[in-house]
Amino acid sequence: MKKRQSPKTPWYRLDLSAIVYPTLQRRNFSSVYRISVLLKEQVDPKLLQKAVDLTLPRFPTFKVAMRKGLFWRYLEPNNRPGPFVEKDIVNPCMPMFFRGSNRYLIRIYYYERRIALEVFHSLSDGSGSLYLLRTMTAVYLRLKGYEIPDGHGVLPLEEEPDPEELEDAYIRYASSRVRPPRSREKTYRIRGTKEPFYTLNIINGILPVSQVKAAAGKYQVSVTEYLNAVLLWALLEKQKADRVFRELPVSLAMPVNLRRFFPSRTLRNFITMVYPSVDPRMGDYTFEEIVVQVHHFMRYYINNKFLNADITTNAAVTRNPFIRVVPLFFKDFVVRQFYKRVQDKQSSAGLTNLGIVDTPQEMREHIERFDVLMGQPFSARTNCAVASFGEHLSISFASSIVEADVERMFFRRLVRDGIHVKIESNRKTEV
Repeated sequence: MKKRQSPKTPWYRLDLSAIVYPTLQRRNFSSVYRISVLLKEQVDPKLLQKAVDLTLPRFPTFKVAMRKGLFWRYLEPNNRPGPFVEKDIVNPCMPMFFRGSNRYLIRIYYYERRIALEVFHSLSDGSGSLYLLRTMTAVYLRLKGYEIPDGHGVLPLEEEPDPEELEDAYIRYASSRVRPPRSREKTYRIRGTKEPFYTLNIINGILPVSQVKAAAGKYQVSVTEYLNAVLLWALLEKQKADRVFRELPVSLAMPVNLRRFFPSRTLRNFITMVYPSVDPRMGDYTFEEIVVQVHHFMRYYINNKFLNADITTNAAVTRNPFIRVVPLFFKDFVVRQFYKRVQDKQSSAGLTNLGIVDTPQEMREHIERFDVLMGQPFSARTNCAVASFGEHLSISFASSIVEADVERMFFRRLVRDGIHVKIESNRKTEV
């Protein structure tokens, strides 16, 4: 087994997921996502800044700057001042440039009762970043005078990071003898009016967890399967409304948290993508048929054998001796072209489910809910992100197009299934 990286290591290789995100960086796109917590009282920005300063040294893979070598990029410790707490902005998840903000690749915002953490995806996935947000929030509440223990997603500040928190878990587990192909069929793309530069349209639905569970139970599927089916149904309805000349499959890009299948405490990226889909060329699908198809897709593909094979395909790229010595600028060009021409066209939308957010019991009484936002889509489409805390399930859509047809159809389908939906948005729209 490969030796794990020591906490004393002065730099970090980008993990297998992290490698692609800097390559896709451009003036109007950056792979930034947001996780936020809504408290039950107003945020004190001075105390929040103190909490950030106390917390961040415990998370060395977040306190870094991006550097570029001849063959690969890497992360090095960043001891510059910052990151500094800022008042929130209307259009979140703006591009994060490697030389700006004292080279930090995270941002912390506040607005009234909300604390928001924005992360460049090369640092971590949502599950890893959630540890930083929960620990930072716990420290903030302690500074307010509340007794908040460690555990349940809050890491102790006085302890050194476990080496496993810093590891590239992909390399540790990529051991399959089969490497499935990457290329898939082209899928339906949403037609819409492109928004002005840097505009991100957000529609957030707040739902009772009990009602969502009841609706999913009616179809005998999990909440994730149910929500995937609803989004696929909305995309199919949108394609019909577009009256396209030739129908195409609709497909979702859905990240899977690999920590559920391969034991690891890593706070870095440890996800892979699966693509539940429906092909309308085979005939018209009822909603019930879509639910059944998604259910069996998930059961068939989301297991340790298939997932291991998938990450082994990724690992093979970095292990290839020829690719190792190819200059970085050429790697960037090839990866960018592949993503634009192939990878980005293999899904109609994205859906990620952060799952049930856990915190210490003493912390729960100060929190109303958690939200997650996938951020700016690479192309004209919508991305959906889900998180639940207590009795609140939050579903956030982010898009860079004017029309909100898919979001409207999505939430109306939920209402039809007996779910009460409260809508919040940064734009004027009727759902």
